[in-house]
Amino acid sequence: MAKAKKTKQQSTSEKLRSLYEMQAVDKEYDRIQRLKGELPLEVEDLEDEIAGIENRITRTNEEFSELETELNARKASIDVSNDLINKYEKQMDNVKNNREYEALTKEVSIQKLEIQLAEKKIRESSELLESRKESFGEIEELLAAKKEDLDKKIKELETITKETKKEEKALAKQRDAAKVNVEERIMKAYDRIRSSYKNGLAVVSVERESCGGCFAKIPPQIQIDIDAEKRVTTCEHCGRILTPDYGKLTEAN
Repeated sequence: MAKAKKTKQQSTSEKLRSLYEMQAVDKEYDRIQRLKGELPLEVEDLEDEIAGIENRITRTNEEFSELETELNARKASIDVSNDLINKYEKQMDNVKNNREYEALTKEVSIQKLEIQLAEKKIRESSELLESRKESFGEIEELLAAKKEDLDKKIKELETITKETKKEEKALAKQRDAAKVNVEERIMKAYDRIRSSYKNGLAVVSVERESCGGCFAKIPPQIQIDIDAEKRVTTCEHCGRILTPDYGKLTEAN
């Protein structure tokens, strides 16, 4: 039976140094994201806004089609009414009595009222159509302006991304290398602490006997334990992970 492969147990010193390195990498990554600023969100917002305007244009075009269909139907009804009036007026020349004449006169009056109603509806629909077309022009201008703005921001973002792509790739490799030495439990705590602060600092050095995050004083015995890398220690005030100042140690060496 094959023996299970043992995972190398990392020392506390290796874990702390890896966390320190990971924080340095993430700090540099955050700097790059700040360089991009709000551009990614602005691009996303503009894309959503453009999609909304395009949907509005689609609905307006559908409304145009409905209004034009209605106009054509009204015009067609006027033609029908005029044909009926002509028909009834010709019949009036051949009526045999007043009763028939009055019936035809009534039909002519009805058709004339139908024409008046249709003409009124045509005026109203035409005015509405013209009004919609005016606002439609403004919508199209707005869409063009938004698309132009989007193109500029996309190009700006692409330029920054292209310039920082190589650097981000290198940072990702450094982070993965550091992450190998940190157990999942501590990694989750690191990510949770990091997300709790705007500056993204989850790991800080003890500097001048104080926490490098909240600047609260660290008791002497805890400082000794941190410098000795005995265990993973967090600041009792802000919860950040505390490490020796490896930067100074490197300079000293």
